Amino acid sequence: MAPSRRMVASAFLLLAILVATEMGTTKVAEARHCLSQSHRFKGMCVSSNNCANVCRTESFPDGECKSHGLERKCFCKKSCSAVVSGDVSDNTEIFEDGF
Repeated sequence: MAPSRRMVASAFLLLAILVATEMGTTKVAEARHCLSQSHRFKGMCVSSNNCANVCRTESFPDGECKSHGLERKCFCKKSCSAVVSGDVSDNTEIFEDGF
C-alpha cells in the first residue's frame, strides 16, 4: 500500500517543526570566570598547581598560570556573574569557559 500524499505531507511538516524547534531553543548558559592576578604569588609562574594553592590562601577556589607579556603570572580564578556597571576590582577580567 502506497502512502497517501496527505500522510507524506503531514510527516514532512512534523519533521520540519521538530528540526526548527531544536535549532532555535537549545541555548545553554555558560559559566563565566573572573580572573584576578594573585597578590601573594612571587616569581614567575611555572606550575598552575602551585598557583592554585596560593590562590586558595586568597579565598579563590582555583588559579592558573597565564602569559602576561613576556612573563607568566599567577591568576586566581572564580565563577562570577555579570559585572555591575564596570565596577571591577583591580586586575579582574571576565572570561567565558574555554578561554
